[in-house]
Order: sequence, then C-alpha cells, then structure tokens
Amino acid sequence: MDIGTKIKRLRLKNGLTQEELGKRTDLSKGFISQLERNMNSPSIETFFTLLEVLGTTPKEFFADEHDVKVVYSTADHTAHIDEEAGYKVEWLIPTSNEKEMEPVFLTFQENGHFKEFEPSSAETFIYVLEGQVLLQIGDHRYVAAVGDSIYFEASDHHQLINDFEGISELIIVTTQSYL
Repeated sequence: MDIGTKIKRLRLKNGLTQEELGKRTDLSKGFISQLERNMNSPSIETFFTLLEVLGTTPKEFFADEHDVKVVYSTADHTAHIDEEAGYKVEWLIPTSNEKEMEPVFLTFQENGHFKEFEPSSAETFIYVLEGQVLLQIGDHRYVAAVGDSIYFEASDHHQLINDFEGISELIIVTTQSYL
C-alpha cells in the first residue's frame, strides 16, 4: 500500500496545503512532504493524528479502494412521494447526503410543485428531461423546457413548479443536502 499517496490524496481532498496539514498536526512541512513521497514513515500516534485531521478512520484508510461502490442501480434508489404537492423525488445515490453533491430524479405530475427552499450556500444544477418547469428565485421567474439546463446559487428563496400540462421530469444535482 502506498501510504504517502493516500495521505496526499486526502490532504488535497480536504483543500489543505502541506504547511496547513503540518500546523494542524504539529509536524513540519518537510516531514509531510517526505511522508507523501514515502521517504519516511509516521509513528502510530502521528499516523492516527494525521487521519483524524484528514477526516478519516484507520478502517476507511486501509479499505481496498476496489471495494468502494461506484455503480448504483435502481434498487439503490430511495424515493418519497408527495401526492398532495404532485411530485416524486428519487435519491439516486443512497449516501448522497454524506457527499458534496446530491443527485436526485424529480417527477412532477400536472400542476405539481416542490416545496419552497430557504436561502443557502448551495449551488444547484437542473436538467429538464421531459416537460417544462418554472423556477422562482426571489422575485425572478425562469422557464426551462426539455433539453434546457438550469444553474443557480441558492442565495434567495426558490421553488420549482411544473409549468406543463402533463408530467415533467428533471435531474437535479445540489452541492449540499437540502432536498
């Protein structure tokens, strides 16, 4: 196992420089550099401190990366249906609420609408597969039809409404879990 490369990958994933990781673990930038190039090895205590700062556990660190699930089938989806509001939302990845992105498949019935969301720091991408939707962001209204994409920062109140006499289907990806 290439411990140095895994530590470097985790450091970069956490957006840390070698110097920042060193400060958080009371190690020098030079030690971190040598560690990442497999030129030295940390003590057990130092290793556990590094893992804690990098947000992982020894079990996760040593897990075989080939065991990580990459492909998800429809059997992995979870769904919620709100008949009164006229929509069905399917979470496409079962652990998406633990990830940076949350992809969902949203189906609107005729006259369906999704709840109004509060402002947040999320970014949202929507692709219209079928039908047409109205996106209300604050006082602004946007309409998107089949094949159109929507991208916005959720810094104002916002809501999606089916703007079609029939079913509308969307793929939505948000950068934080708020669906």
